[in-house]
Amino acid sequence: MTNLFRKAAVCTDIHFGLKSNSTQHNEDCLNFIKWFTAKAKEEGCETCIFLGDWHNNRASINIVTLNYSLRALEHLNNNFDTVFFIPGNHDLYYRDKRDVQSVEWARHLPNVQICNDWRQEGDVIFAPWMVGEDYKRVPKYSGKYMFGHFELPNFFMNAMVQMPDHGEIKAEAFGGIENVFTGHFHKRQVQRNINYIGNCFPHNYADAADDQRGMMVLEWGKDPEFFSWDDQPKYRVYQLSDLLQHTEARLQPNMHVRVDLDVEISYEEATFIKETFATTYKLREITLIPQKHIGEDISFDTQGNIKFESVDTIVTNQLSSINSDQYSPTMLLDIYRNL
Repeated sequence: MTNLFRKAAVCTDIHFGLKSNSTQHNEDCLNFIKWFTAKAKEEGCETCIFLGDWHNNRASINIVTLNYSLRALEHLNNNFDTVFFIPGNHDLYYRDKRDVQSVEWARHLPNVQICNDWRQEGDVIFAPWMVGEDYKRVPKYSGKYMFGHFELPNFFMNAMVQMPDHGEIKAEAFGGIENVFTGHFHKRQVQRNINYIGNCFPHNYADAADDQRGMMVLEWGKDPEFFSWDDQPKYRVYQLSDLLQHTEARLQPNMHVRVDLDVEISYEEATFIKETFATTYKLREITLIPQKHIGEDISFDTQGNIKFESVDTIVTNQLSSINSDQYSPTMLLDIYRNL
């Protein structure tokens, strides 16, 4: 049997348009793709596999974000013989069906193959985001590799929270596959034959102190290798006392830093620390967080009836109360209910 690829460069969950279409984030995405292709060439990769969530917003794509997105996909197309592209759940307009996805326009790129349906080529299976009863198909497959964008129970969605078991797909269903490589959860982790490869680079403080992100290089029949992007943005949470003692070791360019104020400082000292550290170490952000004092009086008046409302109830009530010639409450409610 002919191997589908000799050596593949694999990445996932880049999320163009994240942070309200932040220019900084989109620049990070494009710069990552440029690094990714350069590293892939250095490693001798002729094939690229993307495991889902190219875009962040399912309902609409900002024009500026679309420009970055197109440039990045064209860059992949121009640097690999074949790009296997699996749309993730963020790339789909509907959560529960794959009729419309946000990279359909990429079909004009000759080397990009969009895998929006189940597809097996020899010993390799490309699995789309599963909808309906797709999960029943998994045990029927056998092969060397399966690539997909899976939401599997008992894996960590972030550093602290595990995905609950909803009783549908389980890791045991992939028993016929030697190695499964997937996107969706951003934390790199392995259980059995299931590999969440980790997203391209940290996106927020849920990724704090976890820099195992970047790309995977998979040579056919060998163990995968992982590489991190040196210029990736990083997120850190420190205590001020520790940071003052080990400043050089703790701070690096492109960092987002939250500092817990475990020692008393004045407003002037706080301002000086922020400005000095941000400039000297080329930080993207530094935020000082006051600590709550033990024994602080946080009592409040609870007289009268207290009514607790769900998020859905609050949003529905707020949308229904809109009185505007420009916005239709009924249309806004329909949009919200279909999210």
